[in-house]
Amino acid sequence: MDDFSQLNTELGTIFTRQLSAMSSHITLEQVRILWQDIAMRYNETQRVYHSLQHIQQLFGQFEQVKHNLHEPHIIALALFYHDVIYEPTRSDNELQSAEYAVESLTGYLSAEQCQHIYALIMMTASHQIDENDEWSDKAKEKDRYCDAAYLLDMDLSILGASWSEYEQYAHAVRQEYAHVSDGDYRVGRIAVLKELLAHPTLYLTDYYYAQLEKQARKNIEHEITLLHAS
Repeated sequence: MDDFSQLNTELGTIFTRQLSAMSSHITLEQVRILWQDIAMRYNETQRVYHSLQHIQQLFGQFEQVKHNLHEPHIIALALFYHDVIYEPTRSDNELQSAEYAVESLTGYLSAEQCQHIYALIMMTASHQIDENDEWSDKAKEKDRYCDAAYLLDMDLSILGASWSEYEQYAHAVRQEYAHVSDGDYRVGRIAVLKELLAHPTLYLTDYYYAQLEKQARKNIEHEITLLHAS
C-alpha cells in the first residue's frame, strides 16, 4: 500500500467515526463519498505542506488534547475541512474551504453546527478567535472559545516542532510558492514570520504555550536568519 492509500484509509476511518457520531441518519456510503472528495483535494499536485500529511499531523495533536475539548467532533470536522480548498496563488482559501464545508455537510448536520464549523475555519485565516455575537450563552461561549483556541494552536503546532521537522515544513511551504521569485518570497516570508513573533504569545492555550512556545520562537528566529543570509 502506498503512502497516499495508507493515509487515505487511516484518516478516512477517523473522518467516518467523527461524522457518524454527529449524524445518526448519514449512511456509510455517504460518508465514504464525502471523504474521498476531501482526500482527492488534499492530494492535489500544488500541495506540498497542505496535504494529507498535514491532516495526519493535526490528528496526532488532536489525540493528545481531545479530552480538553467540549465539542471534539466539531473540532475534528473543522480540521478536516480547514484546508480542503488550497491554491497558493489565491488569498481566499479559508473562505472557500469554509463555504465548501458548509455545502458538503448541510443535510447531515444542523445549520447551527455547520455555521460553527464555518466560523472555526474562518478563524484559521487570522489565527485570532472571533467571538461570535450568537454566543449569547456565556457558558457555551467560554467552551467554544476554549475549543477554538485548541484548534488554532493545533494548526500552528508545527512551528514548535524539532528544528528538523520545522525545516521540512519551511521547505515544503517554499515549494508551494514556487511561482514566486526567491527575492519576493524572502521578503514576504520574513514579513509573515516577524508578524508571528510580534504576537505576545504564539499559542493561546496553556498546554501549547508550555509545550511549544519557546521552541517555536527559536525556530522562527532561525528561519529569519537563514532567509537573510540566502
